Amino acid sequence: MDEKSYYSRLLIVLLMVLCFGVIVLQYICPTSDCQLLHLVSLSSRLGSRAPGNRMNGAGAGDPYSSEDGALVRFVPRFNFTSKDLNRAVDFNIKGDDVIVFLHIQKTGGTTFGRHLVRNIQLERPCECHAGQKKCTCYRPGKRDTWLFSRFSTGWSCGLHADWTELTNCVPSFMVSRESQERRRTPRNYYYITILRDPVWRYLSEWRHVQRGATWKASKHMCDSRLPTVSELPSCYTGDDWSGCSLEEFMVCPYNLANNRQTRMLADLSLVGCYNLSVMSESQRWAMLLESAKRNLRNMAFFGLTEYQRKTQYLFEHTFRLSFITPFTQLNGTRAASVEVEPETQRRIRELNQWDVELYEYARDLFLQRFQYARQQERREARQRRLEERRKLRAKVKSWWGVTGKAVFKSTKEPPMTEQSPAFLEEKQADAGQTLESETEGQVNWLEDDDSETILDYLENVEQWR
Repeated sequence: MDEKSYYSRLLIVLLMVLCFGVIVLQYICPTSDCQLLHLVSLSSRLGSRAPGNRMNGAGAGDPYSSEDGALVRFVPRFNFTSKDLNRAVDFNIKGDDVIVFLHIQKTGGTTFGRHLVRNIQLERPCECHAGQKKCTCYRPGKRDTWLFSRFSTGWSCGLHADWTELTNCVPSFMVSRESQERRRTPRNYYYITILRDPVWRYLSEWRHVQRGATWKASKHMCDSRLPTVSELPSCYTGDDWSGCSLEEFMVCPYNLANNRQTRMLADLSLVGCYNLSVMSESQRWAMLLESAKRNLRNMAFFGLTEYQRKTQYLFEHTFRLSFITPFTQLNGTRAASVEVEPETQRRIRELNQWDVELYEYARDLFLQRFQYARQQERREARQRRLEERRKLRAKVKSWWGVTGKAVFKSTKEPPMTEQSPAFLEEKQADAGQTLESETEGQVNWLEDDDSETILDYLENVEQWR
């Protein structure tokens, strides 16, 4: 009977200890950010990045790396300042700020433009009606647009207006729609665009022209005048160039498809607009390339057709706006269906050598911006975790009553002198406790720093295209 009673009491004690432990755990770790959960999360990340699980866990672990196809590590080629990489802007949609979309032909700009008017979570969503190409994108509480694009304001500055046209046209266009009182308030204009691999963009434009596209309505306004016929001669004599072969498309020296992205992103006023007699061709294109690079760096945002998820991420990070549905990477374009010989691809690259150089520069800047934004996001998350740990330690210390000093002392002990054994004993104990607390502080500091450094390193060792 005594033995059964003993085991019953032991079982009750164990249950009480277990219940007490659960209560303590819920008290000191009420959220899912518990250290144990951090260990589980870390082990799951390590498991998904193991060589054997890389393909299986790529999509679930990191959607941004899974879109790249071949997992080749990205190595930066260009040096950019932190100002070039950190492009988060204070976009005030309720104020007077305007996003201006520079739409370059055959870069996927139509899809991105539809995302802007139909796929952003807004307090006042754009009003889009069936059968109408344009949507009404007003600010909350105002009859004033926050977006200048094909699907909001139409081609108000000309069909596929370039950087030279937009920077001279958009401010005056917006002023013309304002009242006299509002015109005194300056606006912030945030220019954005989408770029594409030059070879595939060129092939896509050829297929589009082959089906009858001409873009005759494009103004090409520069220095307040239109180009003359001699400055911009046509490659065809009829109404359009439908049915042209790729060879015919490539041999025309006046084809605006050649290096289109560089020309549309540069300041054409620097080279005499479309007057080719101002300087040599090599000097002209060198100046246009540097201008395009500079304008691209200073733009609030640009995306790449080949990186849809990263483009979405950087736009959301830059403007603090969120898309409703994620972007999808579609490779089944008309250009992708064209079988082109390697020699023909080489010739296309030579024809678009300035676009090729600009795209490599843009791709490097784009991926560095993405990497910078992700690292910044992780640093902020790590800082929040450190703050939670400090609060957790303070909560535990206050719960257990740990103050660093003895709380209870016997009142019947004789007074101690500096020579008494009790005093020397307590002095040694205090010294040991001080050393222990200092050592504990060093261990905690090293542990926090090392663990976070290792976590940051593991999270940053990613595969890049």
